[in-house]
Amino acid sequence: MAGKITSILIANRGEIALRVIRGCKELGIKSIAIYSDEDVRAIHVKRADEAYHIGAAAPAQSYLNMAKIIETAKAAGADAIHPGYGFLSENENFPELCDKNGMIFIGPTAKAMEVTGDKIKCKEVMTKAKVPTVPGSDGIIEDVDKAADVAHKAGYPVLLKSAFGGGGRGIRLANNEKELRQEFEMASAESRAAFGKAALYVEKYLQRIRHIEFQLIRDSHGNGRHLFERECSIQRRHQKLIEMSPSPVVDQKTRAHIGEIAVRAAAAVDYLNAGTAEFLRDQEGNFYFIEINSRLQVEHPVTELVTGLDLVKLQVAVAQGEEIPFKQEDLKMNGCAIECRINAEDPFYDFAPSVGPVPTCNIPYGPGIRVDTYLYPGCTVSGYYDSLVAKMLAWGSNFEEARVRTKNALDEFSIEGINTTIPLYKTIMDDPNFIKGELSTDYLDRFKIFDKMNEDAKARAKDKASAAVAAVLMQSEFVKKGASQDALARSKWKMRGSTI
Repeated sequence: MAGKITSILIANRGEIALRVIRGCKELGIKSIAIYSDEDVRAIHVKRADEAYHIGAAAPAQSYLNMAKIIETAKAAGADAIHPGYGFLSENENFPELCDKNGMIFIGPTAKAMEVTGDKIKCKEVMTKAKVPTVPGSDGIIEDVDKAADVAHKAGYPVLLKSAFGGGGRGIRLANNEKELRQEFEMASAESRAAFGKAALYVEKYLQRIRHIEFQLIRDSHGNGRHLFERECSIQRRHQKLIEMSPSPVVDQKTRAHIGEIAVRAAAAVDYLNAGTAEFLRDQEGNFYFIEINSRLQVEHPVTELVTGLDLVKLQVAVAQGEEIPFKQEDLKMNGCAIECRINAEDPFYDFAPSVGPVPTCNIPYGPGIRVDTYLYPGCTVSGYYDSLVAKMLAWGSNFEEARVRTKNALDEFSIEGINTTIPLYKTIMDDPNFIKGELSTDYLDRFKIFDKMNEDAKARAKDKASAAVAAVLMQSEFVKKGASQDALARSKWKMRGSTI
């Protein structure tokens, strides 16, 4: 169904809820927020036109409670529901439930989600559409002996992957048959625990690869466009940390070729609205399709900065039944954009979760800087939800300008009360391999980035200690010379790391 949307319930929280609220305000659409017990004081609750309590803190009782969300949307008179990302955004039952209750789901259809959410079905469809895929099993492998046969043909190392996985979950690496037999049971158990199903498939593990995705948009009139690529190779345990566009290894000819394949992939599953076609690129420059992520991406602002498009507003237009208002040849890539995912995790202690009150924070700003966040002084980072607390982006006319702006903005970004991944990104921005574009999914380990981060931290601590000693000595000299405390306070003398 489609029609003019006048109000949208946002079935999400945090920075993505705020992002959708901003889009609604620009379109003159009423925004309706929902919140759990944990989010009573959350900023998205205050910014929306209306807000409704949805349940207890645990996601299953609030942001994953489809019946309660639909009930709330109906009571609030919502025309449509925007799922954001995470939570219900890739649950094929949710758009069907929205449709049955007379509401527009701002995203793909349930049928498309069912296919894209099942990696085996999706691979079958892509093979028929002549979209290149990674060598491996043609279907689900339920027996470890069959998995060993497939692995032998594909060649080790291989990955054992859940057919219903996502976000890096349900993936195990096996370098030989002994490891495969050990990991098979663990991967099955992990898949069953995370997705309720233990369906595995085997895939050739491509070493020193890049993860490159193409942003897609497709309307109900059959028009599909790609909005260029994003380099997503800097990852930890299959979770993206830094994304940028353009990719250092994608030229205009490659962009057009792989972009056309991405659009073909979307058409093959009759995709609707925004999503991404994900590819792996090997060292020889070959691209292999791996999946379609059927939702708005965490890293969508990267594409917004280099295209000038507003993806949320474009999502709403497509959901209303409108045609995409531009042709592929109308799109031009402008400059370079880099995104750092600021997570509430301690990179010095194996990314241990870090939650609690944030007494104060300083959000960077300036030319080319964009920060999407739910943080504010006095807020609380909850342990119930995803660790992402902010997305910090920098745009520049070229990579170097974007990199320097990112580096300077990271220096300005401070969040008290919790540990974050900011120190890791500071180290990466200065790493020669990053600057040269020597990226791969094993980048962090290959270039010993964590060792460099620890060295950088020691240097900063030493520098800070030196500045503190210098500040004390300077204050002592002021006092010796008879300067009053009032004069001392008014002094404009500044030392590195300190103001007196």
